This record gives sequence, C-alpha cells and structure tokens, in this order.
Amino acid sequence: MRYREGQPSGNPDYPYSEGMHAMLSVSMVLGLIIGGLLLYLGKRGNIMWLRWWSGGLISASIVYLAADFAGFF
Repeated sequence: MRYREGQPSGNPDYPYSEGMHAMLSVSMVLGLIIGGLLLYLGKRGNIMWLRWWSGGLISASIVYLAADFAGFF
C-alpha cells in the first residue's frame, strides 16, 4: 500500500493501531469472564464438552494476556 506524500506512513514494527491492541485485550478479558461462566455451567450440568471448551477459552485468554503483559505484543 502506498501513502501520499506528506501523509504519515505506517510503522512496520507495529502494524496495528493502539485501538486494535486494546480491543484484543478487552476481548481476552471477556473471554476469561465468559469462560468462567461456561465452566461453571458445564460443571453444574455435567456437560463434558462445555467444560473442555471453556477450559480452552480460559487457557487461550491467559496465555495471550500473559504474553501481552510480558511485552511480546
């Protein structure tokens, strides 16, 4: 993609905007909340696939937030 002369060019080291980064972080926090709720419902209803699915959602959210906190993103 080309930019017009005088227009700010993108930073190749940080291709996504700060807003996109914040949206991903909020999505992961929501994933933790929703995953916890689904895990509770899966245990209460004795639904094995829901427990595994919510456990995966919680795990993925924790890994992303830990990597973000460590500065990988």
